[in-house]
Amino acid sequence: MSQLIACQSLAKSFGSQRLFSGISLAVAEGERLGLIGPNGAGKSTLLKVIAGLTQPDEGRLFVRKRLKLVYLAQQDEFSTGEETVLKCLLAALDGQELSEAGRYAEARRLAGVCGFSDSDQPVADLSGGWKKRLAIGRALIQKPDLLLLDEPTNHLDLDAILWLEALLAAAPFAWMMISHDRYFLEATSNRLIELSPQYPGGYLRVEGGLREFLIRKEAFLASQARQEEVLANKLRREIEWLSRGPKARTTKAQFRIDDAGRLRGEFQEVQFRNAQGRTMDIGFSGTERKTKKLLTARGLSKSFAGRPIFSGLDLELTPGLRVGVLGNNGSGKSTLMRILAGGSPADQGCIRLAEGIKIVFFDQRREAINQEQTLRRALAPEGDAVLYQGRPVHVAGWARRFLFRSDQLDQPVSRLSGGEQARILIANLMRQPADILLLDEPTNDLDLPSLEVLEEGLAEFPGAIVLVSHDRLLLDRLTDFVLGLDGQGGIGRYADFRQWLAATATKPKEQTREGKAKPGAKPPRRKPLTLGEELELQQMEERIAQAEAALLAGQENLGRPDLQADANRLAAACRDLQTAQEEVDHLYRRWEELEAKRDSPS
Repeated sequence: MSQLIACQSLAKSFGSQRLFSGISLAVAEGERLGLIGPNGAGKSTLLKVIAGLTQPDEGRLFVRKRLKLVYLAQQDEFSTGEETVLKCLLAALDGQELSEAGRYAEARRLAGVCGFSDSDQPVADLSGGWKKRLAIGRALIQKPDLLLLDEPTNHLDLDAILWLEALLAAAPFAWMMISHDRYFLEATSNRLIELSPQYPGGYLRVEGGLREFLIRKEAFLASQARQEEVLANKLRREIEWLSRGPKARTTKAQFRIDDAGRLRGEFQEVQFRNAQGRTMDIGFSGTERKTKKLLTARGLSKSFAGRPIFSGLDLELTPGLRVGVLGNNGSGKSTLMRILAGGSPADQGCIRLAEGIKIVFFDQRREAINQEQTLRRALAPEGDAVLYQGRPVHVAGWARRFLFRSDQLDQPVSRLSGGEQARILIANLMRQPADILLLDEPTNDLDLPSLEVLEEGLAEFPGAIVLVSHDRLLLDRLTDFVLGLDGQGGIGRYADFRQWLAATATKPKEQTREGKAKPGAKPPRRKPLTLGEELELQQMEERIAQAEAALLAGQENLGRPDLQADANRLAAACRDLQTAQEEVDHLYRRWEELEAKRDSPS
C-alpha cells in the first residue's frame, strides 16, 4: 500500500506547555486509524497540523502529490450563504469537473445518503445532530483520498452513530479519526495510536481494534513499571558505591561514575513516563438513605406545539437502580431529565419524592459553568477549599484529583478544552451528596481513561441513576434496563440498547424535512395481499433467518487477524457486511409491510 502522508519528528507547544514531540507516523491507502489519548495531549492539534491548518514547531510533513485531503472539524461551521442542505452540498462541489445536472444529482444523492428526505431544508433549522450529518456529507461529496475526523460522533444520536459506523467501515478512502466512543473505535478502526507522554516517543501504536490495543497497552505499561523497578535497584547499588570514601572510589573505573549518571537519567525518564498515567479519582457521595422508594412517577406526558414527545410514563427509582434513556435527537430525552429534576413541569402526570430527597442533575448544555470564571473559582466557589464527604480539601489538591495542573488554576474556564470543562462538572457533582443522579450525556468529550473511571464511580454509587448516553459500552455495563423514546409519544422499556435497536429497526418511519417520524401520520391505504405476496409472507421468516446467519458469518469473518492485516480484503469484507445488514433491515421492513397490509381492511 502506498503512503498518503508521512510525519517526521513533529512537535508542538502552546506557550510553556509541550503538547507532543517526536511524532513520526504514516497513513497509507485503506488505513482506518483511530487517534486517542488523554485530554490536552494534542490530538486535535496534530490533526490540524496534518491538515495544514497549523504549522508544527519542529519536524516535517510529507504529503503525496495531488492528494485530496479533507478535514472535518469538531465544531460544524456553515456560511450564511448556505441557506439549504442542497446549496451547502453544491458549494462543496466547487472546482470539480461536473456538469450542472451532474452536480445536482450528486448533491441530492449525498443528501439521501446522509438521511435527508428534503434537501431544500434550511440549514438554520437543523438540530446539532443533523448539522453534523450535513458536515459529514459535505466532506464525503469532495471524494477524499484521506479524511481527517475530529470527534465526529459528537451531537449524534445512537441511530446516527450506527449510520456513520457503517459508512466508515465500508469507506473507499483512508481516514484518521479522533474518537472516545469505545464500541465505535472497535467496530471501525484497524490501527490505533494513543498520544501520551507516558510512552517513549510520545505515542503508542498498535495494529488492530480497541480490544487489541488495550491488551497491548496493559502489557507495555506493566513492562515499563518493571523497568522502573529494575533501574531503581541498579541505581541504588551505584549510589551506594559512589557514597563510599574517595580511597574506595579511586580503585574503580571512571566509566562506573559515568554509568551511574546515565542510569539516573534513564531512571528519571522512565519514572516520569509512568507518572503520566494518572486518572481522575471519581467517587459520588450517597446520603445513605434507607428509603425504598426514592422517586415515583405516574402517567408523565409532555408535548411541544401540539406534538406529543412522550406520554403515560410510569417510573419508580429505588437505591441501586440504574436506568438508561435512549432515543433519537429531538425525542425528548433531555426534556424528561429536566422534568425528573424538577426544572420543567410535565403536561400530565405526577412525581412523588421521598421526604428530603437530594437530586443532582448533570446538564449536557453545561450552563452551570461560568466561562469567565477562573478554574479556581469554578472548582471552589466559596474559598480555597471544598467540602467532600464531610472533610475540607484544598482547591489545589482537588484540582489535581481531576488532572488539572496548578498553573491552570488562574486560567479562565473558556480556555479549557471540552473534556476539561466536563471534568469541572463532574467535580462539582461529587461535592453534592445525592440520592438520585440524573446524568444527561456525561461522557461527552471525556478521554478513555476518564470514561473508565467515571464508569467505576457510577457503579459504586449507592443511590439511583438515570443516564442519557450514546456510549453503548457504558449503557451495557451500567444499566439495569433502558427506556426508549420514539419522539411521537411512545415510550417502551427494554432489557438493553440492542433490544431497543432491534425494536426500532422494524418500525417503518415516514420522514419529515428533518428526517424524524411525523407525529400522528396516517399510514397509506393498502390493498389485500396478492397471491405472490401471500407466498412471500409465508417464506419471510426463513429468508430472515438465512439473512441473519449471513450477517453473523460476516461479523465473525471481520474479526479474523489475516483479514485485519489486508486493507483491500478488509474493505471488501466491510462492504459485504453492510450489504448483509441492509438485506436484514430490508426483509424486516418488508415483513412489517406485508403484515400490516394483510391486517388492514380491504
